[in-house]
Amino acid sequence: MCFLSISELQDDQTVIPLVPVTMTGLEQWNEQASPFQRNWLAGSGFKASPGQFCSVPDTNGDSQFCLFGTDDQGFLYGLASLAAGLPPGAYRLECDWSRAERLQASLGWGLASYCFDRYKVDSKPRPDLVLEADIDSEARSLLTAQNLVRDLVNTPTEHMGPSQLADEVTRESDEFDATISYITGDDLLTRNFPAIHAVGRASSSEPRLLELNWGDENAPLLVVVGKGVCFDTGGLDLKSAAGMQLMKKDMGGAAHALALARLVMEHQLPVRLKLLIPAVENSVSGNAYRPGDIIPTRKGLSVEIGNTDAEGRVVLSDALAYACESDPDLVIDFATLTGAARIALGADLPPVFSNHDDVAEGIKATGDEAEDPLWIMPLYQPYRKQIESPIADLNNSGKTSYGGCITAALFLESFVEPEIPWVHIDTFAWNQTDRPGRPQGGEALGLRAVFRYLQSRYI
Repeated sequence: MCFLSISELQDDQTVIPLVPVTMTGLEQWNEQASPFQRNWLAGSGFKASPGQFCSVPDTNGDSQFCLFGTDDQGFLYGLASLAAGLPPGAYRLECDWSRAERLQASLGWGLASYCFDRYKVDSKPRPDLVLEADIDSEARSLLTAQNLVRDLVNTPTEHMGPSQLADEVTRESDEFDATISYITGDDLLTRNFPAIHAVGRASSSEPRLLELNWGDENAPLLVVVGKGVCFDTGGLDLKSAAGMQLMKKDMGGAAHALALARLVMEHQLPVRLKLLIPAVENSVSGNAYRPGDIIPTRKGLSVEIGNTDAEGRVVLSDALAYACESDPDLVIDFATLTGAARIALGADLPPVFSNHDDVAEGIKATGDEAEDPLWIMPLYQPYRKQIESPIADLNNSGKTSYGGCITAALFLESFVEPEIPWVHIDTFAWNQTDRPGRPQGGEALGLRAVFRYLQSRYI
């Protein structure tokens, strides 16, 4: 537990106020403080630097309130260091911040309280934040969705392969009365999903397409697609040991898509939701697909396999083509697609591509508001020559590594009908180091930005 509702407090329970102060406002605060409080702060070395906090006791030695430093650089991680460093107890924000600012700070507290304890129990007692009624349900909802991504990505493939990922989709479907259907193994060929089958056929865990449907059939159709490569060896173009180290996270796009679907259903957005997850393992065996193979796709385009380690775009090709067959209002895909995106923008800033500029700009704007930033990258059409093939319609690998995240997005665009608004987010889904509110491991990057955009688009 990291949150308490007001109704959960006991009548005699002590709640310690959390009081923000800026470095420039500390002098004014000191002028109004008692001599005891001023002396205490002076002795503690508190300067109101962002992330710094100081518990101020009363004259009996009991905690009276806690001052913490803040600035104007954002609110999301303002309480993160407190959630990780304060002793157990109940705490409550006391400030004149707006609802949006309190929501952000409270969410950051929850994110800082996260611990992946499936295999190693963490019995450390943690402090709880008392949520005001006006933000209680939304803070919990956003935290649950973001932690769902973290949990799924952190779980190793032994317990999060294609079948277990299907179980997670079933669990969300059951909670929100959605309908689900799965196409598995050779049925993918019968139902015309040959690209998904080709990539996943070498694994002992059969490839599958997971589909969830929810909402009013007369509402605008929103299709969310997530790359579900539950482990990526690289295929016959085998990755190095170091390259495989984090490949349990290659289903991070699917984790984002499922968490976004959860938010859409939980908040009852007025849409008809279709979630599509091609779930595979890119493995090595005698029937693995090979460099140089020509793979058919659902759309009818043929794909020459230039590199078996560029498998994510291949499985997404069938899913995106299928998504467009229902004439959707909007298609969004999440994928841990390219290392080139990390080279271009680093680990924390996912690129967003769209065939409709206004959609990309809207998502970037809501990402800035939500402190969940993305950066717009171009679908630069002259680079299409990099994915041309002399013997097929497309090659799944660019002729050079330059502009790799762009050529990957251009490949995906080939399977989207041009009149249908489409968004592609190349997310990393991982924190490389521990930072306040951002523990090392799986992470949702772009999730809240897209959800806020959907709220603005459909409500």
